[in-house]
This record gives sequence, C-alpha cells and structure tokens, in this order.
Amino acid sequence: MDNRSVRLNKKSNLLKLDEYMYPLVDTDKPNVFRNLFPYEEVPKIAFNDRIVPHEMPEDIWITDTTFRDGQQSRTPYSTDQIVHIYDAFHRLGGPKGIIRQCEFFLYSKKDRDAVYKCMEKGYKFPEITSWIRASKKDFELVKEIGLKETGILVSCSDYHIFYKMKMTRKQALEHYLGVVRECLETGISPRCHLEDITRSDIYGFVIPFCLELMKLKDEYGIPVKIRACDTMGYGVNFPGAVIPRSVPGIIYGLKEHAGVPSELLEWHGHNDFYKAVNNSTTAWLYGASAVNSALFGIGERTGNTPLEAMVFEYAQLRGTLDGMDTTVITELAEYYEKEIGYHIPERTPFVGKNFNVTRAGIHADGLLKNEEIYNIFDTDKLLNRPVLVAVSNTSGLAGIAHWMNTYYRLKGDKAVDKKSPLVEEVKKWVDKEYETGRVTAITDSELEKVIKESSEKLGINF
Repeated sequence: MDNRSVRLNKKSNLLKLDEYMYPLVDTDKPNVFRNLFPYEEVPKIAFNDRIVPHEMPEDIWITDTTFRDGQQSRTPYSTDQIVHIYDAFHRLGGPKGIIRQCEFFLYSKKDRDAVYKCMEKGYKFPEITSWIRASKKDFELVKEIGLKETGILVSCSDYHIFYKMKMTRKQALEHYLGVVRECLETGISPRCHLEDITRSDIYGFVIPFCLELMKLKDEYGIPVKIRACDTMGYGVNFPGAVIPRSVPGIIYGLKEHAGVPSELLEWHGHNDFYKAVNNSTTAWLYGASAVNSALFGIGERTGNTPLEAMVFEYAQLRGTLDGMDTTVITELAEYYEKEIGYHIPERTPFVGKNFNVTRAGIHADGLLKNEEIYNIFDTDKLLNRPVLVAVSNTSGLAGIAHWMNTYYRLKGDKAVDKKSPLVEEVKKWVDKEYETGRVTAITDSELEKVIKESSEKLGINF
C-alpha cells in the first residue's frame, strides 16, 4: 500500500491510489473456469455485483475484418470483388473515416494483388492493415508491401496455452513478447489479437501480459494495439457479471490495470450467443475506441459483429452519422446478392429483403396512413429502401398499387395507381386466394409471378 503512488485523476478531479501491479500467475495446471464453463452443460453467467464506470472515449470508430475473418467461412473473394467492397467501405465511412481500417490476408498472390490495388486508391481511410503468422519472414513481407501495422495471434486462455500450444503461461508470455519484439524491430506496429479472452485468467495472465506490451510500446516508441477477442462469443454486457465473461470488466481491467489507452484498445466479437452487437457497443461504452466487425456478420461459425449494425449503433450513441453514407449498405447487399451470389436471410436487420416489410393486416393499415407508425426510421432516405406493405385480404386496390410502386421503385409517370387494369387483375387473384381459405399474407415471389402473368395477359409492358 505504501509503495503505490497517489495521483490526480483528471476526469474525476480526485486523488487516486494506483492499483496493485498484477504479476504473472504461472501455474502447472490450466484454469479453464470449469465452474463457469461446464462443457456438458450450458455455460453459466455469474455475478459479483462489482460495477465499473462508463468511460466512452472522445473518439470511437469501426474496423473491418471482412477480408480476413470474413473469408474464413465462405468462398474467398476475387481480387475485383475485394477492391469493389473496399471502395464501398471508403464511401460508407464518410469524410471522417469512421470505418478506420480493413485487415487483409497476405499469403496468396490474389490477396496481395488486392492489397496493391486497394493501396493504389490512395484513400486515407479505411487504412489497409494485415493479419499474419507470428514469424520474422511474415513481418518482412508486411514491411515490403508497405503496411504500417499487422495483426498477430496471441492466444491468452489456458484452453489455448496448455491444450493447443502445449506451453505454460510463462512460456507463452515469453514466446509472445519475443514475437512482438521481432515485429517492432522491423518498425511495424503490432496489433495483438488476444484470442479467447472471455475464457482467460484476466488478472493472472492477460493484464500482466499487456503490462509488458505497454513497456515495449514505450521502449520502441511504436504503438502496440490490443484486440480483445471474444472468440467463442461468451462475453456478456450485464452490470455486475464476473470476469472473464464480463465485457465491462475486461475493458476496465485493460485500461485501468494494464494501462492500455483507449485509442489502442479494440473489441472483436463473435455471435455464438446472439450478443455480438451488444458486446461491441458495450466495449465502446466502457473505454475501447475501436470495435472490429465484418460486413453482414459473415465470419467463423455464427459470424462476427455485423459492420452495418455498428454503423447504426454509432449513430445512436453519437446522435449523428458523422457523414457516413448509409445508402452504401443497400448497394453492398444488392452486390452480394447479384454479383457474389450470397443470399442474405430475408429478415436480417437493415439489409434483408423483408426487414422493413409489414405483413400484418392491422399494421399495414396503420403504415399506409403514416409510415412512422411501423417503420424504424426513414429507410427510404437512409438506406434507399422504401417501406413495404405486404399484400393480404385487407390491402385493397390502393394497397396493391402501393406495394407495386415501392417494390419495383416506380416513381412519377411510371407509378401505377389503383385504377390501373394491372392492379385490378392482381386484386382478382388475391381475392380468389382468400375466398378459398387462405389466412397468410401473399409472398413477394407470388406477387412477382402474378404480376408477370397478368401483364402478359393484358398486353402491358411492365
């Protein structure tokens, strides 16, 4: 107690006693938190009601792993596809570069060609960064290409240290520090991916390790980033939950006890328990400047935090989009469907075919009177996706005309009204469906087929 310094906290303007400096806790046996992770049962969420304060950084941003983690769960993108998506990220991130970085593989010629073509664009944002194996040869490759930063895998749970790497904690720490030092020797800024942090010994390994990383940062004068990776999606954002599952607890520990500044702290989440978005937002709230994401959540197993979700989380927290062009999200969804051949589930928020389609009859009636009643925001303005009303037995001619105009984006002279012979013909089919006992709304594909057949029957070019 007597040896710890007392200093003024500039945020609270109160004197603060420095916390205990946590040494490495080496152990002969792995601590796999079997009380929280009984493999034969559902994992447990325990509480100790220790609350840590919100401390959102002045600047927050989004980073992307679509071309790295996102490619580990699907057919690899072509070079042209990567360049097209990278262009779109630049436009989506806006003039302030809210989408700050994109990480790339470097191993294949295709990946390197994509990096070179993206670098030729000359964009400040998203900055191009990489993910490599922890080897001197790969560090030199990063330097040769001209990148300033690279990700390095540093698994931190005893599951990985003991079972996968067959090391002790001390051996793993020394190995990792040696690798990071090699990276710094080449002048490259390392981004340390703390794999499986939500099953790790936070105070016995993670914080001692990060303290050493911050010493290397100061020694070399080169930033050393910390990416906290919720590899298995175990993180929870509940106040008072215990570590290692507590996202607030992890972020607080890294900032307050390991001395990692917010601008060097990043959260990387997975969606195994449907918590990726909430956990990423929580990381912002408690002090991480960056959250890592992948477009449409495409990633390992259940996927990563969806990039598009964090765009709207940012706007909700900041009260502004800060220049981000959210209509690009719709362009990307259409590109994936038409050019890449990736099917986005219809009810996926913001990008699914039916995310703003109202099917319930009583809801449709309200929506036709005022779309704010059942639409989350002006989806036409922000996503170039006008709200749709599904056709049912209560739609009437006006409802069918509204569906056709919004679904096919017919405006001005091209728009149809309820007096159109085509609308009347479609309504006859709809009425017949419900007269024979149907109780569900008409699907989009059914309407497309009926409209096509009806227009051919009436000799109308539609």
